[in-house]
Amino acid sequence: MRFDPNGAVAVVTGASSGIGRCLCERLCDAGASVVAVARRSDRLAELSNRSAPGSITPVVGDVTFPKVRQQILDVANQIRGGEVDLLINNAGIGAIGAFADASPERLRQVMEVNFFAPAELTRILIPSLGRGRAPVICNISSVLGHRAVANKSEYCASKFAMHGWSDSLRAELAPDGIQVTLVSPSTTKSEFFDSLVHTSPDQSSASIGSWSPDRVARAALAAIIARRSEVILSLGGKALVYADRLSPPLMNRILRRR
Repeated sequence: MRFDPNGAVAVVTGASSGIGRCLCERLCDAGASVVAVARRSDRLAELSNRSAPGSITPVVGDVTFPKVRQQILDVANQIRGGEVDLLINNAGIGAIGAFADASPERLRQVMEVNFFAPAELTRILIPSLGRGRAPVICNISSVLGHRAVANKSEYCASKFAMHGWSDSLRAELAPDGIQVTLVSPSTTKSEFFDSLVHTSPDQSSASIGSWSPDRVARAALAAIIARRSEVILSLGGKALVYADRLSPPLMNRILRRR
């Protein structure tokens, strides 16, 4: 059974910009009732005023806080009697720089936002998803959750964690009819790099197959509708991942820090 956005109840985190905002817009245009979660109230207010077949209900807050996650659950459960059809874990942060030079706080902050918060939000939404229609949990990860690179150790670790957790969760939830879809973009042209944590302003990041946020959102929504298990986006991203699968030692030599 395919996922149908029309009439669906969807939760999207990181909804105020980039991929998350584009996903909210596309879902709303398709007739979904979207619970849009982000910290910036002005952005969410603008998004919720969208004229479309569906609707957008904002939840302003930091998804790392348990009380915010509970609020998300409460708001979503009010829409269609405790049924949720789609959860998109999209909120994320990054950091650039050598691990040896970084503070312990950088690792903890990246892991908290990119892994622990989505895992705990998913945990409390599983009962509602189990009552949903062809339900899907979509985790927006990264090609760096398949192949790690230098100077992004914390970010890579968080995305590897999401990858492994997604694979395990997919196997666990299959008997309940809940699909887990892992979407792995490469570099996306968004505000992501404007909010790096514990990162020197002079740090830069090499781009591998940049896509626009809307192009990523379109591909992610197609994967959700088809209830696919995993998609890797962009030719550059595919090249990085599949080359590493074919010859990890070769990729180790290519990517080693010079």
